[in-house]
Amino acid sequence: MGRQDNTSPPFLRMEATKNFNAPEVKLHFLDYWRIIRIRKTVILAVFLLVAITTTLVTFILPPKYASKVRMAVEKDATDIEVSGPRSHGGFDPFWVQTQFEKIQSKLVLHQVISNLNLTKRWGEKFKESELPLHVAFGILKGALSVSQPRNTSLIEIKAESDTPAEAAEIVNEIANVYRDTRINRWRLLSSGGLATLEQEMEKHNQSITNLQARLDKMRKELNISDIDASGPTSKALEQETLQKYESERILAQGEYDKLATLYFSLTGHTRAQLKRVVTSVSADPHLSSLLQEQTTAEQNFRQVTNSLALIHPDVRAIRDKLELLDVQIDERIEGITNGLMIRALAQKAHVDRLTFEVARSRSNDAFQTELRRPYDSLKRDVETAKYIRDELHKRVMQEKVDLAMPKNVIVEIVDKAEPENRPVKPRKGMNIAIGIIIGLALGIGLAFFIEYLDTSVKTIDDVERALQAPVLGVIPQNVGYLIFEGPDSPHAEAYRVLRTNILFSQKDPKLNTITVVSGGAGEGKSTTIFNLATVFAQNGSRVLVVDSDLRRPSIHKILKISNSVGLTNFLLKQNSLEEVIQTTPLATLDFMPSGKLPSSSMGVLSSAQMKELIRDLKRRYDYVFFDSPPIMGVSDASILASEVDCVLQVIQYRRYPQPMTIRAKQMIEKVGGNLLGIVLNNINMASDENYYYYSGYYYDYYSKSEDSKTDTDETAGKTAAREEDAGVEIKPKY
Repeated sequence: MGRQDNTSPPFLRMEATKNFNAPEVKLHFLDYWRIIRIRKTVILAVFLLVAITTTLVTFILPPKYASKVRMAVEKDATDIEVSGPRSHGGFDPFWVQTQFEKIQSKLVLHQVISNLNLTKRWGEKFKESELPLHVAFGILKGALSVSQPRNTSLIEIKAESDTPAEAAEIVNEIANVYRDTRINRWRLLSSGGLATLEQEMEKHNQSITNLQARLDKMRKELNISDIDASGPTSKALEQETLQKYESERILAQGEYDKLATLYFSLTGHTRAQLKRVVTSVSADPHLSSLLQEQTTAEQNFRQVTNSLALIHPDVRAIRDKLELLDVQIDERIEGITNGLMIRALAQKAHVDRLTFEVARSRSNDAFQTELRRPYDSLKRDVETAKYIRDELHKRVMQEKVDLAMPKNVIVEIVDKAEPENRPVKPRKGMNIAIGIIIGLALGIGLAFFIEYLDTSVKTIDDVERALQAPVLGVIPQNVGYLIFEGPDSPHAEAYRVLRTNILFSQKDPKLNTITVVSGGAGEGKSTTIFNLATVFAQNGSRVLVVDSDLRRPSIHKILKISNSVGLTNFLLKQNSLEEVIQTTPLATLDFMPSGKLPSSSMGVLSSAQMKELIRDLKRRYDYVFFDSPPIMGVSDASILASEVDCVLQVIQYRRYPQPMTIRAKQMIEKVGGNLLGIVLNNINMASDENYYYYSGYYYDYYSKSEDSKTDTDETAGKTAAREEDAGVEIKPKY
C-alpha cells in the first residue's frame, strides 16, 4: 500500500495553500502602537537612562550668572557732520556681523583680559598661579555671546561667570575697550591720512612752482602777450576771423552761382524766347514799359490795317514805331544780359578773394597752433596741477576739522551691565523637560530602529503575506505538556483550535500521517507535535507519536522513558514493531522513541523499510505524528515531508528572519510535501495586541468554578502518580 498523498492528485495536496489569498498590507496607527507596546522595555530603559542622567548632570553643574550691556553702534562718523547731514546708508547686515566678530576678536578680548587681570584671577580659581593668555582667551570667548535685538540697530553683549559681579564687570569692560578701540583706530587712521594728504599737497605746490617758471620762460621765447597768456583770446579771434571769412565766402559763392545760372540761361535762348523770359529773370521797369508800348502798337497796327492801306501814312507811322521799339527792346535785353555777365564776373572775383582769405587764415591758424602747442600743453598742466592742489587743500582742511570733532556717536553705551543674582544656568526645569523629551524620542526611535532591523515573523499577516499559506494555530508562551496538565489546561484550547483547523484543512480523511517541521532549531516543533497528538488522543482518536528526530530526540524526555529501543532498531530489523511502541499515561496515545542511531546508518529514514512502516502505522492508528529535525539543517526533515501525508510548519514568534522561514516552506514544496498551514508558536499574548484577543478566552477558560478546580487537582494527582510509576523503564504496548 503506497502513500496516500503520492497517489492523489497534486492539486489535492497543495490546494490549501494555492487557494489562499494574502491580505493587503495597510499600515495603521495601531501597528505603531503595537511596536511601542512590544518594545516598551527598550523605550523605558532609554527614557530612564537619558532622563536620570540629565537630571543628575543638571543638579551637579555649578550655577552660572549672566550680565549684558547694550550699545548703539554707528559707522565711523563725527558727532556733528561737517559736510552735511549724516547719512547712515541703511541697514547693513554684513557690517553688523563684522562688528560682532571684532567684539570677540583677540584685539579686544586680550585688552580686556589685561585690564581685568583675568589670567591671575582665573588662575586662582583653577588653583594655578596664572593661566596662559590663550587659555584665558578661550574661556572668555566661550562665556561671551553677541547678538542684535530684533527690530533694533543695537548690539547686545552678554557674558556668563560664576559670580554676578564678575559677569557685569567683564561685559562693561568689553564695551569700553571696544568703544576706545574704535575711536583710537579712527583717529589713528585719520591722522595718518591727513599727513599723507599734506605731503601730497606740498609736492603739488612744488610742482606748480616749477611748471609756472617753465611757462613764463616759454611765453617770453614765443613772444606771447600777457593778454594772450591770460586766456585763449588770440586763438578765439583767429577762429572767429576764419569763421567770418568762411561764411562770407559761402554767401558770395551762392550769389555767384545764382548770377551765372541766370546768365547762362539767357544766352541759350532765341530773340523771341528772350522777350518772354527776360522779364521773369530781371524786373527791369524800362524793358517792361517798352514791351507794353510794343504790345499797344501791334494792336493799333492790326486795327489800322483793317481799314487803311499799308501805304497810308498812319499805317507807316505805326510800322516805323514798331521797328523802333524792336530795336530798343533788343538793346535793352542785350544790356540786361551784359549786366548779368558783369555782375557774375565781379562776384566771381569776390569769391576768389574770400577763398584766398579763408585759405590764408587756415594756414596761419595751423602755424600758430603748431607754434603754441607746447605752450598750451604746459599751460594745461599748470592749470591741472593748480586744480589738484586746490582740491587737496580743501580735503586737508576738512580732515583737520573732522579730526578735531568728538566721536562719541561711533559707540554709545545705552544700558550698562548690572549684576544679576538669579543664575541663568543650569535651567533645571527646561533641562529635565528636554531630557524627558529626548529620552522618550530616543527610546521610541531605537525601538522602531530595532523593529526595522528585526525581519522575523511578528504577526499573522506577516506569515500569510510572506509565505502565502494560512495560519492554522497560534500557541501562547510558556505552554506545558497537556498530557500532564489534563484537558482543562489553560493552553489546551489553542491546540484544540489547531486540531480543528487541521481537520478542516484535510481534503481526505485517509491522510492521517502528519509531521511538524521548522526552519531552525528551538522553534518548539517537538512540544507542538506532542501536545497536538495529546489533543487528538483526548478526543478519542488512536494516536501514535514517532520521535523521528534522530539527531536530537527529545520526546522520550517528556515522558521520562528510555530511548534505547525505538525507530532505528525497527528500521535496522533489530526489534519488532510491537517491541518499539510504548504506552503513555494517556490510554489512546502511544509513543515510538527514536532509538539509538549508529553512525553507519544515517540514511535509514529514506529506506524502503521506513516507507513500509508508515503504511503499516496508517492502518493501525487513526493519526500518526512524526517529529523531525530542522528542515534547514539536515535532510531527514525533507525525507519525512515527502513521505507523510501532511506537513505543518512551526514558526517561533520573533526568532528567525522571514527569508529563513520562506526558504523552509520552499523546501517542503520542493520535495512534494503537502503543507497544510503554519503554526505560530511562543506568542506573548498579553503584550502583543495582534494576539491579545486569543488570550481572553484562555484566561476565562482557566478561571473555573471551585468544583472544576477540585476535579482538575484530582486528575493532576493521578497524572503525577503515573509519572512516578513510569520512571525511565520501557513500557511496550504489546
